[in-house]
Amino acid sequence: MANLAKRIFTAQEYRAEVAALVPPLPVVSRPLARCLGLVLAEDVTAGVSLPPFDNSAMDGYAVRAADVAAASAEHPVTLPVADDIPAGRVDVRPLAPGTAHRIMTGAPLPPGADAIVQVELTDGGTENVRIDAAVRQGLHIRRLGEDVAEGTVVLPAGTVLHPPQLGLAAAVGVGDLPVRRPPRVLVLSTGSELVAPGEPLPPGHIYESNSVLLAAAVEEIGGEATVLRFVPDDVERFRAAIAEHAADADLLVTSGGVSAGAYEVVKDALTGHGVDFVRVAMQPGGPQGLGRMDGLPVVTLPGNPVSAALSFELFVRPALLGALGHPVVDRPRARAKAAATMTSPANRVQYRRGRHDEGMVEVVPVGGPGSHLLASFAASNCLIEIPEGVVEILAGAEVDLILLD
Repeated sequence: MANLAKRIFTAQEYRAEVAALVPPLPVVSRPLARCLGLVLAEDVTAGVSLPPFDNSAMDGYAVRAADVAAASAEHPVTLPVADDIPAGRVDVRPLAPGTAHRIMTGAPLPPGADAIVQVELTDGGTENVRIDAAVRQGLHIRRLGEDVAEGTVVLPAGTVLHPPQLGLAAAVGVGDLPVRRPPRVLVLSTGSELVAPGEPLPPGHIYESNSVLLAAAVEEIGGEATVLRFVPDDVERFRAAIAEHAADADLLVTSGGVSAGAYEVVKDALTGHGVDFVRVAMQPGGPQGLGRMDGLPVVTLPGNPVSAALSFELFVRPALLGALGHPVVDRPRARAKAAATMTSPANRVQYRRGRHDEGMVEVVPVGGPGSHLLASFAASNCLIEIPEGVVEILAGAEVDLILLD
């Protein structure tokens, strides 16, 4: 990678750099139970038809429609019940004219039958059945292959595997699916001042939240996060922590230690080791870094919680979704009217947090632009994007939204 340190990127340019850093993940075969949320890497073809045979869509009686054509509540038709067909039975006898077979939902249709009378239109008899309504030919019969024909592609490559897709794969007899392997992401937070949540908080320390937030963001999209907590501000120990886990990782994501001040351990440890530290023309989240350390892709995020969360959302999330094979990596967008006036720096795009619920014509800014306002971010469901060059958005003006829910 060419040295990028002196460049100031737009958010879109930097997003492309991060995406290029994370290659497509390898294809693996996984059992259905471990494929939820993953992306199919190859077409899946049906080995059987759905349904695989003509069968009943109702509990009731298999009949010849002509035998009950005159049936009504006033003038019912009574037929002898010649057979009983539960689901799963294979030795089904043909239906003789003038008779009925009692049949359960999903059971094979007997040869000769051309309609099902649902049990609610009968007296439920087991030796003789009274039928109180006429039925047309084909009623309540599921025909062989009417849903899926054997040999057709039922799930194309690129399909995101939600419960209906996994159910379909199972229905056509597929037990394992070729998918892009989940990304294995190292999440590393730095700072000698950090304390684990739930522990006593000494003076001058803060609870560590970035690794919790970032690991959850990785796992939300189907990734596997390994958290390296509380790596102290020591360059050698920082590098050693990475080296211990690098062989099993597809990406390292760090938070903190990338600004221009002293004691920036991430920058000190990775400068000269394949990682460039750059500026992105955005607020919050301007200081960023990316590259490869001994072949391991690395993305370094700012340390303020909202900056880290926003940077993951804009840059890392779409890169990981792309590596997983997702056909769409962007969040949905919308437009709404600003409920309040907002100001923004002229030379960068600003991402304000907002609330825009379904049916609202306005978006309500939540909190200010500060990168430390995590509670405001947690109360938001969208980002308000104020373009570079725009210094003020007046109340009532239309703005672009990135929808987070």
